Amino acid sequence: MVGKLDTKAYASILLVRPALAFDVGCLLMRLYAYMMNIGTVAMLTMAGYSFLDAGLVSSVIAIATFVIAPRVSKLIDERGQTRIVPIASAIALAGLAGLLALVSMRASLGYLFIAVMVMGFLPNPQALARARWTFLVHTERLGTNAPSLQTVFSYEGVIDDIGFMFGPAVSIALATMVTPIAGMLAGGIAYALGVAILLLARSTEPTPGLDMGSRTGDDDARATRRQRSVIRETPIVRILFAMMFFVGAFFSTYDASIVAIVEELGQPALASGVLMMVSCLSMVTGFAFGLLRLPFSSRMQLLLTAALAGGTYGCMFLVDSAPTLIVFSAISALFYAPLLITANATCERAVPTQRITEAITWINAGMTCGMALGPTLSGFVIDHVGATAGFDACAVMALCVPLIALVTQPMMKSRDI
Repeated sequence: MVGKLDTKAYASILLVRPALAFDVGCLLMRLYAYMMNIGTVAMLTMAGYSFLDAGLVSSVIAIATFVIAPRVSKLIDERGQTRIVPIASAIALAGLAGLLALVSMRASLGYLFIAVMVMGFLPNPQALARARWTFLVHTERLGTNAPSLQTVFSYEGVIDDIGFMFGPAVSIALATMVTPIAGMLAGGIAYALGVAILLLARSTEPTPGLDMGSRTGDDDARATRRQRSVIRETPIVRILFAMMFFVGAFFSTYDASIVAIVEELGQPALASGVLMMVSCLSMVTGFAFGLLRLPFSSRMQLLLTAALAGGTYGCMFLVDSAPTLIVFSAISALFYAPLLITANATCERAVPTQRITEAITWINAGMTCGMALGPTLSGFVIDHVGATAGFDACAVMALCVPLIALVTQPMMKSRDI
């Protein structure tokens, strides 16, 4: 049975005018969120630090995000975005300011570690936007013309790709052409502006603890505060966390390997070009995926997209030149967005509406945790073996993604996912 193509799927999204403000705000926030790891690696290597040192600093950022960000999102679900987002953002941006100052002074590695630890307080813009959309759809505030959540998550996936396309590329370009800290500085300014726009869009903010309007907000908020972390209570979130861990690991290794191989080839400008190409292709396929109405269950869609993305990135061990880098990057990019869209949709099915911010943050934290492994591993491999060996490591970690999806199929089927 072949999936149907709904050519009008995005029309209902474009009609939700109140969503424009928070999506613009979250897009600006994403620009910085997506440049944090690869932007840090580029900034530090161009400032004279080794790839290993840059990978270690990037890994500390990722670990801090993994440890702190889900707790921040749990507070957001319980107390509201307006109360928590500005405080957490201010702490995270203070850490960024400290990092930029220390890099300008060519400070030792230990001081950089101290500065980046508080960057983990950064609220997750992807989760904030998806929580608002889920709230609007589930509370029926959009009426009978409300878009499906698969379409919403595809739409948000396109915005993710726009952020990923321009964030790292702009960061690397500014670091190359202006000064090593210029890219990350621009990202921090964009994030602060995005937070201000998001907080002004009060009409779309989820009521803390409210689940589809079935109970009063106060009662739901008290119930939510009594609950443990969603990752402890929901096995599906743990499965998605594990899958996203390897997605983050292989993609951050891929990113760092691109920076290394183009430097070896004497074509540093090629890095931003390849990353923009990958994001453009991913954005197109993510948009097209939102038009499809597949006749498969969520678990089967997850298995299919994991097999396609993991299998294509698993071929990265064949990269050894600029042409092979471009060809295999282009093929792999076609399946990256559908995997992330399916993972987010599966997460939404597995948790109550009032816990969606924390749940999505956890699966993003899995990716972030993987990004803690990727730069460190690739930095060690690249420094001691060479850039092409970084792509070998990328391939091994990519193949773990479909393996996890396959092994966990019985559990997901038993929970009607």
